[in-house]
Amino acid sequence: MNRFRFSRSGASNAHQAPNATPVDEPRPPIEPVRPVVARSSVPPTAHDADRDERDLIEVVQSKLIDETDTSGRREPEYYARRIAELVTEHLDRSGRVVSERERMRLIRLAQSELLGLGPLEPLLADDTISEIMVNGPYQIWVERNGKLQETDARFIDEDHVRRIIDRIISPLGRRCDETTPMVDARLPDGSRVNAIIPPLALNGSTITIRKFSRVPLTAADLVARGAASPELMELLRACVLGRLNCIISGGTGTGKTTMLNVLSSFIPDDERIITIENAAELQLQQRHVVTLESRPANIEGRGEVTLRDLVVNALRMRPDRIIVGECRAGEALDMLQAMNTGHDGSMTTLHANSPRDALRRMETMVMMAGMDLPLRAIREQIASAIHVIIQLERLQDGSRKIVQVCEVTGMENDVVSLSDLFVFQQQGVRDGRVVGRIVPTGIRPRFLEKLQQMNITLSPQVFGNVIPGVR
Repeated sequence: MNRFRFSRSGASNAHQAPNATPVDEPRPPIEPVRPVVARSSVPPTAHDADRDERDLIEVVQSKLIDETDTSGRREPEYYARRIAELVTEHLDRSGRVVSERERMRLIRLAQSELLGLGPLEPLLADDTISEIMVNGPYQIWVERNGKLQETDARFIDEDHVRRIIDRIISPLGRRCDETTPMVDARLPDGSRVNAIIPPLALNGSTITIRKFSRVPLTAADLVARGAASPELMELLRACVLGRLNCIISGGTGTGKTTMLNVLSSFIPDDERIITIENAAELQLQQRHVVTLESRPANIEGRGEVTLRDLVVNALRMRPDRIIVGECRAGEALDMLQAMNTGHDGSMTTLHANSPRDALRRMETMVMMAGMDLPLRAIREQIASAIHVIIQLERLQDGSRKIVQVCEVTGMENDVVSLSDLFVFQQQGVRDGRVVGRIVPTGIRPRFLEKLQQMNITLSPQVFGNVIPGVR
């Protein structure tokens, strides 16, 4: 009946050497042995979980389960209040004298273990943390301001980590076990979750959570943080309103999804937007938004729905804009065809280190669609479909900035030509912080004529001090 066990008889044996069983005794049935190689697989003595706290949680849990069996399920708020009452009752009966601060800590601990994500709850509530990395049960790291820090938080054992993973993915109808040891998921607030378990993860079950701001960042926030300039944000806003197709490029953790959220905030409220993602994490504020999410195959290997399937289906849903969270494979071809067939103003992200690399990666992904297209035909589609490439980068001090904005100007010979509109100029490092700013190159983009036809004007200061009418 007890769904959340904190120990089991075989838990300690799982970490013993294979020859620990006496030769003259019958061996127990063979079970999968979780590999033990990493430092995090040995629990540090200083962080051993307090047995009294475990007993308290087990008592409260047992009473909650009994009450649920007799009275049925209730709202989470009821269980939070009931846990606080049961913890107080248990402390009173045990005669244990604790301060009010300690009592509240025990209540929060019990609520986190029974209703939340255990030791991850305080980290999720900390707005200064942007990423949480669980390397096995005894090692949890976080990212603050672009820098990694190890925390004092710990899980009890490997089974404790597995329970938390199940609690994250069960509401989404996904599974993570020895047959499918990797899973992508999301938290209710949109934070992205990846989990991988033994035998693939030798350190023990590993969880990576990419947190997102409770309040979505705006263009003004990016300017205030130095990630962009006011002139650049004015240009990007005009590009979105002018229905130009935009590609956001960058490495891992550079802020591509955040930038996609900011750009999508410029889309007018009277347009129908369809978002397509592997794990829904975009935070669009418009009312007319349809969110589609891919689905992995079931245990029988059936029922998979890929991003490419969703992009093809979205074309039949009368979209004004199609936003793909990230292009990774053959869906790039369908995305380019959508951009070239009347679905202007679409946006997506991809992993690349520069705008030129982004074009090469786009070519590679189109080839992954399985179509035997000539390279020149692929490049012509790219040159025709994509108007603007925005390059992001995480600098050495951990800050994330827009470092380059390029216009795709067409084809020259057999090469897609690019024109830099804004570039980041680094001026040095002061007190560990990168000093620099993104500045216009003075080149006026060719798409200005299209913006003017849509009655969208830009101030001359956006492109720097240049002579009017001269490129």
